[in-house]
Amino acid sequence: MPAFHPAPYLSNTHLQTIVPRLLRRQPLFSPFWETLTLPDDDFVDLAWSEPPTGKYASDKPIFVLFHGLEGSFYSPYANGLMHAFSQLGWLSTMMHFRGCSGRSNNYAHAYHSGQTSDPRVFLEYIHKRFPNNPKVAVGISLGGNMLANYLYEYAGHTLLNSAAIVSAPFALSSCSNRVNKGISKIYQTYLLSSLKKNALNKSDLISAVLPITREQITQVKTLRQFDDLLTAPLHQFKDAEDYYSQCSARPRIKNIDIPTLIIHANDDPFMDHDVILKESLPNPISYYLTEHGGHVGFIEKYQGRLNFWLERSLPLYFDNILRDHTVS
Repeated sequence: MPAFHPAPYLSNTHLQTIVPRLLRRQPLFSPFWETLTLPDDDFVDLAWSEPPTGKYASDKPIFVLFHGLEGSFYSPYANGLMHAFSQLGWLSTMMHFRGCSGRSNNYAHAYHSGQTSDPRVFLEYIHKRFPNNPKVAVGISLGGNMLANYLYEYAGHTLLNSAAIVSAPFALSSCSNRVNKGISKIYQTYLLSSLKKNALNKSDLISAVLPITREQITQVKTLRQFDDLLTAPLHQFKDAEDYYSQCSARPRIKNIDIPTLIIHANDDPFMDHDVILKESLPNPISYYLTEHGGHVGFIEKYQGRLNFWLERSLPLYFDNILRDHTVS
């Protein structure tokens, strides 16, 4: 896998974090959409790089993406990674967490950093459809923490050959505190705007199960307050700290049993050093810590132009892994 070197004049953490949205204002392709009905009669929307029923789909390795908090296909890293793998002959797909595809889900609850049951249904669906295809998954930010939890919970039968986890908040409480400090509050405000909008869109469903008003949702100022008010009680946690404690994946990483690459940037404005892995890790896990890169940024200069390093490096990593694959 090629080493990451930030593009000249773009080593600053905030430039690395923000520039991707400036470089890619429109998605690189139009996806094929599919709706997957869940066991509780809710749904998740799937974006595919091409129709999975196509003539050649059954012959391709499968790239699975789990997005970050309030992300979607339209997030620059999402359509970029799907496109990069598709260009190399893979079938790419992404499961939108409940409520993240532009449609409100059917219930008050939605998704969180430790919610692995929906991804399991999704991966079982893919495995049933393509039982013999190699499959890899990438989790970004919240999706990365979720993926680490998933790999721990389903060790021995993950239905995946390999995984990669990028910019994951493995210590949720510390990261919640971090984005409430200094310039990082900008990112908190951005994420809260989307979270609150989605909650207000289904406030009738929420108020039917929790004594919460639209005004209370509107007045939330921090991610921790949002998790205290909504995420925790809607998903059977006592409070935000209980949610953070139960769903932070760091203690579970050592039990991952498939080849997994974990990538963090030392200057990630969403994280503090509690997420950095300093301990010895088992053989299936490779850890790559960069000095720069921001949060899911990793913008390099490659062949004379600005480039998304993840889109160059992750296909190379997985290609090497799949030369000798076994599905667990």
